[in-house]
Amino acid sequence: MRIFFRVLKVIGIVLGVVVLVGGIFVYTQCSAFDASLAKVYDVPVPNLARSTDPAVIARGKHLVESVGGCASALCHGQDLGGGKPIVMGPLGTVSGPNITPDNLGAAYSDGEFARLLRHGIKKDGCSVRMMPAQDIDWLPDSDVVAIVSYLRTVAPGDRPNGMTKIGVLGKVLDRQDKVIFDVARRIDHTKQEVAPAPEPTARYGVFLGRLCSGCHGEHLSGGRIPGTPSSIPTPLNLTPDATGLAGWTYADFDKLMKQGIRKNGKTLDPFMPIEAWKNFDDTEEHALWAYLQTLPPAPFGGR
Repeated sequence: MRIFFRVLKVIGIVLGVVVLVGGIFVYTQCSAFDASLAKVYDVPVPNLARSTDPAVIARGKHLVESVGGCASALCHGQDLGGGKPIVMGPLGTVSGPNITPDNLGAAYSDGEFARLLRHGIKKDGCSVRMMPAQDIDWLPDSDVVAIVSYLRTVAPGDRPNGMTKIGVLGKVLDRQDKVIFDVARRIDHTKQEVAPAPEPTARYGVFLGRLCSGCHGEHLSGGRIPGTPSSIPTPLNLTPDATGLAGWTYADFDKLMKQGIRKNGKTLDPFMPIEAWKNFDDTEEHALWAYLQTLPPAPFGGR
């Protein structure tokens, strides 16, 4: 009996140590996340101003509705007046705000909007949450100006901004680079990598491929996004593996992008912003397809 109680005591001590160490780890990770979000970045507001040129505005409209993904339901909404909340269980809840002239569109100057797009830095100098600026920071100044110019032309909307709150698990996984909520710390603010002029090649497609990495993983091989509940669909494998796009043709890919229908006939979950990807032009779609064909085959789930 004494041995039994000694064993229980040892187990209790071990469990206590594990809980203590785990608690310290979680506390330090959450504190680091909060401190990083509170950091004010010393990045000046660029000297970029809107254009009234119809061609520039048209280019901005295209980018907002396609590559930028801004006008999708789970981002800022089709009218840019605010998107549907993305409820990610213990990770948190994220809502794309109203960016029309009646809301953030009025609060931000042209240069501040440009800095937000390029650096993921808000008006107050702190990092934006979850907006994938790190995936589009390669856009040239002309495209940034085009986006800002188009945003100035959209109809005002008075829809209130939804809630964005990052949970404890979301903060921990962000610090472990499993998910990205703290955007600005992922961007090198000292230099800019600019994509080549749009062309239907893998050279341009590698930049467009960044738009997929947030969900499909760094290697684009898919798998469940860490920490997400079952309500969030599992991203598929985009590599030319048997569990991914092996055997696909460009026609299959075009059907996926334009209609949201996979090669096997199944419809994609609405979580994938097909409403944005269907607006890719021929050059962008061919470039992305060319890039995906260059990826090494990887089994599903490698992220």
